Amino acid sequence: MTSPSQPLQPHVLQPGVGPIRSATYLPAEPGAVLWGRLPCETDSPVLTIDPGTEVTIDTISHDGILEDQGRDPAAFFARFGVDRESVLDDAVGLAASDYARDYKADGPHVITGPIRVTGAMPGDLLKITVLETLPRVPYGVVSNRHSKGALPGEYPKHGDIVSIFAGVEGGIGGDHGTMPRTLGAEHSVRFPLNPFLGIMGVAVRGDERPHSVPPGPFGGNIDINLLTVGSTLYLPVQVAGALAYVGDPHFAQGDGEVALTAMEASLRATLKFDVLSQSDALDAFGAIAGPLVETSEFLVPTGMDQDLDEAVKNCVRAALALLQARFGMDAEHAYAYLSAATDFNISQVVDIVKGVHARIRVSDFD
Repeated sequence: MTSPSQPLQPHVLQPGVGPIRSATYLPAEPGAVLWGRLPCETDSPVLTIDPGTEVTIDTISHDGILEDQGRDPAAFFARFGVDRESVLDDAVGLAASDYARDYKADGPHVITGPIRVTGAMPGDLLKITVLETLPRVPYGVVSNRHSKGALPGEYPKHGDIVSIFAGVEGGIGGDHGTMPRTLGAEHSVRFPLNPFLGIMGVAVRGDERPHSVPPGPFGGNIDINLLTVGSTLYLPVQVAGALAYVGDPHFAQGDGEVALTAMEASLRATLKFDVLSQSDALDAFGAIAGPLVETSEFLVPTGMDQDLDEAVKNCVRAALALLQARFGMDAEHAYAYLSAATDFNISQVVDIVKGVHARIRVSDFD
């Protein structure tokens, strides 16, 4: 167990406390969260909004509340020197509740939602723009557990779970994470923080809630670290109203997320929800079968599959289709351009369904 390298600030973003950017605020309170599953078509919305609405949403990190960590975040974080006032009340309340969760069958993630966006229909694209991501606490956790991650069978070296405590340099608003080099050492490793939501999605058809771990055409646990402030995610709407949701907040994550988790820590995120009609979506991007990210610099199509090779192929196909629809390239020239100028990054290899994303520079087509 390691302690933080600096005193923790007591003024964490408890529910309803601190800056709330938007007039519409969705706390992660009982009845507004799901734990381990994602929304489906028959779930009732916890909030209904019109397109163009900004919503400030509290999210809860799963690390620190899970059963293999004691399902008691106050006690868990106390082992790392965090006092009770610096542990989120909504995380403590959820862990202590009688929430019906099957630890062996369900995923670990807590999501806030679903949010109904009026007028969104299958065939449309839901456009989610990230306006703000505020750390709710000045610390996080990186975990490897149960022979999962990129090296199952090799890690964890000892026991079923290893949870590494990571601090935030400069307190809650700092811009670097810190970590010890060995158990019990001072925090002498520094790395940049780039907060983002690992889970952003829309509900699936039918009455069965999907497991929270594998991503899909609906989005979900896509873990694309480009989805920081200023970026936009486009998702093919599956059901009327979209029934959007977010969760799995991260302070930092490398492409691949090889140990199993990123630096998991709770965020207060402000998002803007818009709807692109089917015709406008086709004009802008062509036919989109899965999540598409847009940043100030890149268009980022995605590919997914349990087989990483197939995920790469799916991403290349999505990139080819995008280049043809958006920039008028023929297939052969688009294929050549991708090979010469586009990076294909591994989003993650730890969520059963693996993810790959391509970074297509928009400035190349100015």
